[in-house]
Amino acid sequence: MQEILDKAKQIKLVIFDVDGVLTDGSLFLGDDGQEYKAFHSKDGLGMKLLQASGVEIGIITARSSHVVEHRMRSLDIRHVYQGQLDKLSAYKELIDKLALSSEQVAYVGDDVVDLPVMKQVGLAIAVQDAHPLATEHSHWQTPHNGGRGAARDVCELIMEAQGTIQQQFGKFM
Repeated sequence: MQEILDKAKQIKLVIFDVDGVLTDGSLFLGDDGQEYKAFHSKDGLGMKLLQASGVEIGIITARSSHVVEHRMRSLDIRHVYQGQLDKLSAYKELIDKLALSSEQVAYVGDDVVDLPVMKQVGLAIAVQDAHPLATEHSHWQTPHNGGRGAARDVCELIMEAQGTIQQQFGKFM
């Protein structure tokens, strides 16, 4: 576990996939074609606390959805890349924009489409219910499933490693 904490200590940017990571992967489609997704509130708070501790958050997702745009805006997440079938290109664009090295980036994924980025970053994370190949290529696996607290697990791991978790939690004490 010390190796994971050492990697997490260096992280300046966490990139999350959406479907299967920030959600449980379910897609609810209305008769009118409207898409609905369920996000876990604890994940959202964790992401806000992580940002408050100085770590940037990015989103790279293969699908495009207005609900993702709305949710990310509500969390003040500025780096949102939707409709990215080639996630690696979006990843390279984002780290160039932020002038970061791969070692300073964590990526959280759940499926084979996430592998190209997971293989590049300093800390590759798979959610608990990820595809076996995503798990195989990760440095760490969250205790919780995607959409069920996995993002919070990631945020707390990084804040713990960077020594900022008590300061962030202290706001509520």
